[in-house]
Amino acid sequence: MPVKGTETDLGLYLKRLLKERSLSMRKLSELTDIDTATISRIINGKRKATPDHLQKFAEHLGVPFSELFALAGYPMEEKVQQSSEKFTTVESIQFLLESTNLIDGEFNIESVEQHLAKYEQYVQTEEGTENILKNFGEKIKKLGSVGPFINQIKGMYEKFITKNGTPRELVLIGSALIYFIISTDVIPDYFLPLGYIDDAIAIQIVMKWLSIKTL
Repeated sequence: MPVKGTETDLGLYLKRLLKERSLSMRKLSELTDIDTATISRIINGKRKATPDHLQKFAEHLGVPFSELFALAGYPMEEKVQQSSEKFTTVESIQFLLESTNLIDGEFNIESVEQHLAKYEQYVQTEEGTENILKNFGEKIKKLGSVGPFINQIKGMYEKFITKNGTPRELVLIGSALIYFIISTDVIPDYFLPLGYIDDAIAIQIVMKWLSIKTL
């Protein structure tokens, strides 16, 4: 079982990588579009790197994201995947997000609801419908079998394309599909499987709305 890393581990490793590649923190800042002061604080253990920081470091320093992720002290994917399979409600998913410390600031389910409300309008346009029909399959291919709500989202898509529901039901379902496709993510999709949990929240919210709203 891998040993959980620390910020000091990450800082020492980044220093070594910069030296090996003859890069300064200022140059890394230019490459990654991360403020030099932020990079310095991360390297010196004064700030925890976010997954987005780590993704940019990995890309421009030519090292695996998972390696930096572990050194930064985040939970390993296997542990998160085992945990995520237990979470089947909005409340429990929110607890998982908060307990893993993967997001800056407080997670707000209301922001997901606001995006869904906005997408209700978009899905009723020709462009919105075409977006779903054109891009859902590709997004599912990237997701594979990862994520606790894969069957729900596939079921929603089937209902949408076959128009199996009232107009109001189809609008609500379409808003969840658009959220899933557009990736208005709390957590970046590159961290699997946790990167899709905000999509799962959107799906659960819509399922709840479908069960309580008069359609």
